[in-house]
Amino acid sequence: MSADHEETVALLQSLIRNACVNDGTPESGQEIRSVRTLEAFFAGVDIDYRVVEPAPGRASLIARIVGSDPGAASVALMGHLDVVGVEDGWAHDPFGGEIVDGVVWGRGAVDMLGLTAAMAVVFRAIALGGVRPRGDLVFAAVADEEAGGGLGVGWIVANEPALLDVDYVITENGGIPLGVPGEPTRAVTVTVGEKARAPRRLTVRGRPGHGSVPWGSDSAAAPAAELLARIFATAGEAQITEHWRGFVAAADLDESLKRRLVDPARVNDALGELGRLTGYAHAMTHLTVSPNVVRAGTKVNVIPGVATIDLDVRILPGQTAADVDRHLAGLVGDLADRVSIEGDETGVPTVSPAGTPFYAALERAVQKHYPAAELVPLIMPGGTDAAHLRPLGINAYGFGLFSAGWDIATFRTLFHGNDERIDIESLRLTTAALDDALRDFLL
Repeated sequence: MSADHEETVALLQSLIRNACVNDGTPESGQEIRSVRTLEAFFAGVDIDYRVVEPAPGRASLIARIVGSDPGAASVALMGHLDVVGVEDGWAHDPFGGEIVDGVVWGRGAVDMLGLTAAMAVVFRAIALGGVRPRGDLVFAAVADEEAGGGLGVGWIVANEPALLDVDYVITENGGIPLGVPGEPTRAVTVTVGEKARAPRRLTVRGRPGHGSVPWGSDSAAAPAAELLARIFATAGEAQITEHWRGFVAAADLDESLKRRLVDPARVNDALGELGRLTGYAHAMTHLTVSPNVVRAGTKVNVIPGVATIDLDVRILPGQTAADVDRHLAGLVGDLADRVSIEGDETGVPTVSPAGTPFYAALERAVQKHYPAAELVPLIMPGGTDAAHLRPLGINAYGFGLFSAGWDIATFRTLFHGNDERIDIESLRLTTAALDDALRDFLL
């Protein structure tokens, strides 16, 4: 029994309509709604599964088909059920799951309910197929990815690690075709790793005073504003990774531009020529600093004596806390007597190798649909649940397969953005590629 992409479309619509919005609070998310949807989808299928619920409503479903050979490699399909919130400006109801001109609209369509739905459909099809896989096949629909996974994969790894005891994992962020428009697709992305977080806080000190006499005051807001301007104006020192080189080589770009994009001394000047890819390209070649929470003052008629800037800092493989400290010290510069840098949490970027047997199976699956394509292994600027698993020795890949009209810039824009959507052709390709890869590797 082969997987049916029409089931993927219908299941995706249901998951979107469940509106499992995770705002970072323990009571949000309520992924139990989508767990119940999946339980209904699997009804009547002879599979073993567990539902874990670390906090009320924060549920994950983990199902396993036990393989026939205990020594064979095992695979998990891991998708998250939570989504981020929405703002005004959508063309269609963000939780309606509407189909308009062959496109499914809604929050989570790309991140990552479409892939989660395809995983469920493929898992069910294999369970019903009558042929037992050689190695175990796991389907994990998890909570809380959008808040770091503390009530999802992080909790499972800490408390029920056997549920995710596998050799390989497929998760989000992959499958974008690369190449020249109108020509056969030459490459398709697969995510093999991700940057790590190193959050910091800048605390700026001034002198409080009455808001009616601002001229000549020592407001903490002034040096804070100067720091913000420096952060946004400083590209930083470039670091060229093997993954960035691979992406540039496969991209549809002028050869002269390609040479500059892989030259640490010239890449910063070249970034502006990439249009919508500029931000992505910078993130893939730099330690990044995003000042996302800025506070100053407590009352409108009081000049603030303290301001704080909370920084989302992300580091590339090979970078460490020392790189963060050096970069931030350079930004603070002559304001050092007024600014303190707080926090020392520094994660470790995680990367899986591209030369594994399962990676080869993923490439063969892609080539059934894009015969001329090779996989291009990338790291991603954000984080996924895979970061919980790679340190355990599990090889994790972001995989799917999008239709030829997609590009990296469009894909990144829809993550957490307005008008998130996915075309039915991409859902068909993703369902088929997952099915092909698993049957190739496990059956």
